[in-house]
Amino acid sequence: MASISSLPFTSIHKVSLPKIRYFGSNSEIFRFQQSTFSITKRFSNSSSSQSQAIQCKTEDVPTVAETKLKFLKEYKRPIPSVYNTVLQELIVQQHLIRYKKSYRYDVVFALGFVTVYDQLMDGYPSDEDRDAMFKAYVHALNEDPEQYRLDAQKVEEWARSQNASSIVEFSSKEGEIEEVLKDISERAATLCSLKRGQTEC
Repeated sequence: MASISSLPFTSIHKVSLPKIRYFGSNSEIFRFQQSTFSITKRFSNSSSSQSQAIQCKTEDVPTVAETKLKFLKEYKRPIPSVYNTVLQELIVQQHLIRYKKSYRYDVVFALGFVTVYDQLMDGYPSDEDRDAMFKAYVHALNEDPEQYRLDAQKVEEWARSQNASSIVEFSSKEGEIEEVLKDISERAATLCSLKRGQTEC
């Protein structure tokens, strides 16, 4: 059986590792640039030696600071502090959700965000500014604000046509919204199963 020899520092070599642009204690500027590096391990026995390279690659995604800056570049008007404080917290949270590996946009997510935003901005002095702010917010996350609005409206219209029984029986029905709900249900069940180590929750 081949034995694993000690791993000297010289066996770890850089293939391509661009400078990291941001790295600090402030979570808003923490960032990894897209990079690739390899670690070579040498296995030896009496007759031959083998080398195995492990390559790791990180995704180049915007930082929270860049997302916030993109929002401010598109929406340049002053925002009253009572709205701005909550809005900035919301964009930070949605940035973290948006760039998670498990993130998946769907019409239910759109309805949830649109509802939260509209309730948060209810009473804002200008409807025009509120709409412009919404567009800048979603653009900052590299998504489509019109798609959010259309999908949210689609779910609302579907819900109005349902009753208590038909909503809970969505899994036995066909339709665009029903298919989305089935997918969400399946993902939730899978996640629950992984967390509890069971096949059912």
